[in-house]
Order: sequence, then C-alpha cells, then structure tokens
Amino acid sequence: MFDPTIYDNIKVVLEGAVYDLDLDGKILITRREDLVDLSSMSRTYAIEFARKIDKPSKAEINLHVHLSDLAAEILENPTAKPGCTLTIKLFTKVNNPEVECKHIEEQLSLIWEHRPLISQLLSYKYGIHPIAYHNQITLSFGRKIDESHLDDFPHLIGYAADSLAWLDERGG
Repeated sequence: MFDPTIYDNIKVVLEGAVYDLDLDGKILITRREDLVDLSSMSRTYAIEFARKIDKPSKAEINLHVHLSDLAAEILENPTAKPGCTLTIKLFTKVNNPEVECKHIEEQLSLIWEHRPLISQLLSYKYGIHPIAYHNQITLSFGRKIDESHLDDFPHLIGYAADSLAWLDERGG
C-alpha cells in the first residue's frame, strides 16, 4: 500500500464535488477520463459536464501532474514544492468571433473575478455554411495547486456552472 499523492487527494475531492452537483441535478456529467501517459509518466484527470443534455455549452475541469512533481513528492525532496495544475475549459459556439469573443472574455472575467488567464481557440468544419465557430475557452490559473486549495473547489465548480449558464443563455 502507498500513501496517496497530492494528485490523488485532489482528484478524489474534485470528482466528489462535481458528482455532488450532478446528484443535485444542477449539472450533468457527460464524460470523464483518468489517464496515465506512459511516455512522460504524467497523469491527467478530466471531467466534463453540461447544465442539461439539451444545452449547447460544456465545461471540462482538467487536473494534471508531471513526473517531476510526483517524484519530488514520493521521494520527499525537501527543496521541491510539488503540486498539480488545474485548468477549466469551456466549449461553446460563436457566429461572429470579432464581437462575441470579446464579449465572452469580458463576461467570464467578471464571473471569475478577474482571476484566471482567459484564452480562446476557434475552429470550424470546412465546407459547412454558415460557419459556426467552435470556441474552446481555457481558464488558466498560473500556479500549482495542492491540498491547501481544496476548500476552493466548490467555488471553482460554482463559477464553472455560472459560466455555462451565461454561455447557454447568450445562445452559445
């Protein structure tokens, strides 16, 4: 038996918090992944959810840990500060990126209280007209997290749900 790592502990709490909202009927979990990348010896956990099955926007919470952080923790390196990275991805559609993306960034910045770095990646399927762009919005927090951040998860998931609500109401 081994002691769970920071990643293991965070993953369990994060998954539980998301499933609690699913059980309350506030969101619907649509996909989850728990991956070990054998080439880099890293681990990634992702859980995707929507407000309802008929709503177009989705959110994904992504937890990742690199080998260097796992090794530092397991080997109890006193000079290292091991942790995980957490990102939130929101998926929606836009028709007029020049107008809508700026508005999306402004509104999400308000919902998230100007904390995460917001980036948007647009794509579309060639040959489909009129063009509806797929917008992958990534919220990055710019720091590692550890067990000291566990109390933030209900707020983080709540902000993600609020973001989905706004995206769905704007017609995304």
